Amino acid sequence: MPIRLPAPPRAGCTSGIPDDRHGRADGLSAARGSTIDRRTALRLAGGGTLGALALGAAAGCADDRIYEPDPLAAQETLARADAAAATAAIALTPQRHVALTTIASERTAHADALLAEITRVIGAFGDGTTPTHRTHSMDAPAGTGPSPAASGTAVPPSAPPTIDQLRDRLNMSQQSAADLARTQSAYRAGLLASISAACATEAGVLLA
Repeated sequence: MPIRLPAPPRAGCTSGIPDDRHGRADGLSAARGSTIDRRTALRLAGGGTLGALALGAAAGCADDRIYEPDPLAAQETLARADAAAATAAIALTPQRHVALTTIASERTAHADALLAEITRVIGAFGDGTTPTHRTHSMDAPAGTGPSPAASGTAVPPSAPPTIDQLRDRLNMSQQSAADLARTQSAYRAGLLASISAACATEAGVLLA
């Protein structure tokens, strides 16, 4: 599914500070010292007004549209759910602690990489903050369980799964990432393919 990027600002949503067009002749009609003081005071007072107008115009440009979810968002949340499940599984099978900890770490890294790509597409303001980007509710990939939480949010703890259950989860995650990779291109396709391969290794080797 193609990525829907934020549209350019709507016409009339630009803001700026107009040039100071107060006549220079004022400086010739009074003493230079008093004119400079008066002119400076007017600029300071006018600057506050113009700043408020610019702020109001910027607020009027707020993007209130609702976008389709980024196709990577469900994969990101799924990766965090797998990481939480692997961590929870340690309680049932502490003898597999090393393998389960590795899986949790890898799936968390997958989620972080996916979120970074999602954020890159949305973009950021000059100060590093990201714009508000509302999306429709997100459905879970087929066969992976209930609808995931919003992208970037922590996944609630789940009941400790058995090794077999965790292996099944990872196999479904592997297939889901592979399926989505076929619909993407360039970096996104490569990222999803790498995640799919990692899930296959986790399920087939670490949990063998």
